[in-house]
Amino acid sequence: MERFIIYTDGACLGNPGPGGWAAVILGPERREITGFEPATTNNRMELTAAPEGLRALSAGAEVHLHTDSQYVRNGMHEWLARWKRNGWRTADKKPVKNED
Repeated sequence: MERFIIYTDGACLGNPGPGGWAAVILGPERREITGFEPATTNNRMELTAAPEGLRALSAGAEVHLHTDSQYVRNGMHEWLARWKRNGWRTADKKPVKNED
């Protein structure tokens, strides 16, 4: 099984404003992937970096993903299962932001 470490980050100039994301993938080789959106938010760029980093790998790889975003971390570890169970609604019945 291949093993990888992924470091991700996203940023925005203004919020909303132009933004970008990046993922550095460390494994047998080092890879860097990046992207840009002309009008976005910081959270959307943080949320884009993680799945794009994972998408760049083959299925079945062992991955350690690092993010500096509490929004991404809490979304994966605490909120995601509840959002799915609640039909993509928050605890106060509002639509989840950045559902896509």
